[in-house]
Amino acid sequence: MDMQASRQLAVTQQQAWDALNDPEVLKRCIAGCDRVEATAPQQYAVGVALRIGPVSAKFSGKIDLSELDPPNSYTLSFEGKGGPAGFGKGDARVKLIANETGCLLDYTVHAQVGGKVAQLGQRLVDGAAKSMAEDFFKRFDEEMQRRHPAAPGAPEAPAAVPAKTGLAGVPAWVWIAGALALVAVWWLSRQT
Repeated sequence: MDMQASRQLAVTQQQAWDALNDPEVLKRCIAGCDRVEATAPQQYAVGVALRIGPVSAKFSGKIDLSELDPPNSYTLSFEGKGGPAGFGKGDARVKLIANETGCLLDYTVHAQVGGKVAQLGQRLVDGAAKSMAEDFFKRFDEEMQRRHPAAPGAPEAPAAVPAKTGLAGVPAWVWIAGALALVAVWWLSRQT
């Protein structure tokens, strides 16, 4: 699967960078996530419980960050296993671009899935990925508002930028799901 998407964030580029690299923020924003812990410099272990159609499983995996250019961009490689439910692996290029209303999160994901999850059918997996991405961004936006409340009289948060989709029409934030359960998108990952 190849996917690409963008999301407008109502925080500064540095605030978004810090949050997307904070294991506690990610753990709060990823539904079903019970673990995001640093295991080495630029490496994290993740655990998440997922249900996609009739398949439910606890996925565990790792995320490795490389090509770091704070607070502009990085590349992440992910790998996740859910026993008989399946596996996922791939990489994502994440970019944060400062603009007048905060910053734009842009990412491109290349992923492979296998096992029972891959047998469910593209439409069901795509729907689950879209739902997970929306849920992540809703939680992320709420966490950013909690951490960085707008000043009185400040303009309202910008609306989401419509996502660009890849060949399969999969929403972009699938890297998170892929990394955590091999299905959807830190940002990192993100969008509809």
